[in-house]
Amino acid sequence: MFCSGIGAEIMNKRNSKNARHNQRGSTPVRKRNNDSNRGLGGDRIEGRQAVRELLLAGHRRVREVVLASDLDPSPILDDIIDLADEAKVSIREIPRSKFESMAKTESPQGVLASAAPLHDYDLEDLLALGPEGQLPFLLVLDGITDPGNLGAILRSAECAGVTGVIMPQHRAARVTPTAAKSAAGAIEHLRLCSVSGLPKTLTRLSKAGIWSIGFDASGDYPIDEVRVDGSGVVLVLGAEGSGLSRLVSERCDSLAFIPMHGILSSMNVSAAAAVALFNVAGRRQKVRR
Repeated sequence: MFCSGIGAEIMNKRNSKNARHNQRGSTPVRKRNNDSNRGLGGDRIEGRQAVRELLLAGHRRVREVVLASDLDPSPILDDIIDLADEAKVSIREIPRSKFESMAKTESPQGVLASAAPLHDYDLEDLLALGPEGQLPFLLVLDGITDPGNLGAILRSAECAGVTGVIMPQHRAARVTPTAAKSAAGAIEHLRLCSVSGLPKTLTRLSKAGIWSIGFDASGDYPIDEVRVDGSGVVLVLGAEGSGLSRLVSERCDSLAFIPMHGILSSMNVSAAAAVALFNVAGRRQKVRR
């Protein structure tokens, strides 16, 4: 029964003086002068890994963690309980049927949390050096409307070392519970920025000396031949099917494509993003050596 599993464990951990103290991650980046939210979302987090990273990062206030009452103990649940206890976040246990009615994703894994919305960073913040002193390695998303794809792209971006992600304020997916779960915690470690116009933003990036590479099936060069040097760079990805919008494409310094060797002529946008991100990240790493 639950009272002898996770429920008892929560009580034991709250009463124990020897509960583990996990060091929180940190992303030393400058936030907006105010905490106003401009619509990025991210206030509902579902899934064990995503909730763990939310608590571990400690960048925003977590209001509550909710657990389904039939969970078996596991190491990642131990971490969630410890971190919530350390941050003085309330943990609420509810019956599985009630939990499922609350969940917004298909497989929340018996864990969800509510938190303050994600901070929306200024574009100027992204032009500064990255969290570890890196030159800007940015990602612009042009009209990505599927939350699952958005989350997968953000996960790849964080793993590839991207220092900032720029998204349009309109006609694009927000960080919904589905996107947050697909991102598996990446949203806690990325600087996200929403802008009113991508063409104007790319012009600003160009003036700041950041080279923009747009990815499109009709690009001029294969990905391995586009310019990658030690300066700042921004990758620009369009929506699956429609690709880059005309004005965004015109503002890119170069247009690249990913060579296809099979029968199919296109890739899922999140898969294409991973290929592009790690290709450029690897070559930038070689330039710095």
